[in-house]
Amino acid sequence: MLSEMDRALLQRMQGDFPVCDRPYARIAEEVGMTEQECLSRLQTLQSEGWIRRFGAILDSKTLGYASTLCAMKVAQEDVPAVGEIINHYEAVTHNYVRNHPYNIWFTLIAADQKEIQRLSQEIELTTQYEVHTLPAKKRYKINVQFQVHKER
Repeated sequence: MLSEMDRALLQRMQGDFPVCDRPYARIAEEVGMTEQECLSRLQTLQSEGWIRRFGAILDSKTLGYASTLCAMKVAQEDVPAVGEIINHYEAVTHNYVRNHPYNIWFTLIAADQKEIQRLSQEIELTTQYEVHTLPAKKRYKINVQFQVHKER
């Protein structure tokens, strides 16, 4: 169960992260706690599964990289092993299972399209499953912020 402070902290962490020497001190002050309490609560919330990931989202294209979404149709019994293989690649930023005939989806980011092609072929050879690359035709900016409500 989340406390009022936890809800306030989770709400605050979702956007406009302060760029300063001590960003957690600033956030802590805004929600009414100490910097140490803020850091401790964030660690606890992550270990309890309330926070899955925290970090910057960088525009790979602006930084000069190539990226693509990939999809694979993998036999259900092979999904864990194939997922493990995919997760070993530093170029993979997201990897998830979907309830769909193409049940493993992941994103590759590399120096260029040639490297994307090399990596996808290597994954095919290693897993023995075809990798379908699905490069974006149009860019959509999604900025999701969840309202952290009190439990009923």
